[in-house]
Amino acid sequence: QVQLVESGGGSVQAGDSLRLSCTTSEHTFSTYAMGWFRQAPGKEREFVASIDYIGERPFYAADSVKGRFIISRENVAGVTVYLQMNNLKPEDTAVYYCAGATGVTLAIVPRLFNTWGQGTQVTVSS
Repeated sequence: QVQLVESGGGSVQAGDSLRLSCTTSEHTFSTYAMGWFRQAPGKEREFVASIDYIGERPFYAADSVKGRFIISRENVAGVTVYLQMNNLKPEDTAVYYCAGATGVTLAIVPRLFNTWGQGTQVTVSS
């Protein structure tokens, strides 16, 4: 069973930055698009961003993160996907999930993602 392992979450103040990481040792994921989603308490899971298999085409689905979040990836010894989150706001508080779109090199719609991590909590206080 493929494992996507997130790390880097935590509790910060508004205006701070965090960098989330998602790692898998499965080399096949270097040929797949990867993405980040988030789910705030009482809300549906939201598609945040994705990146193509070689890391050249980032896509930001959520308008609220454009200009503040940066997605990137490294295809070394498996795959590591990053989400650099700057100028964090209380409304960014959520569990953040890493996801893979197996068999797809570029994914800009949520339904293409079919492999999920366990999530990492991000809490931003004002």
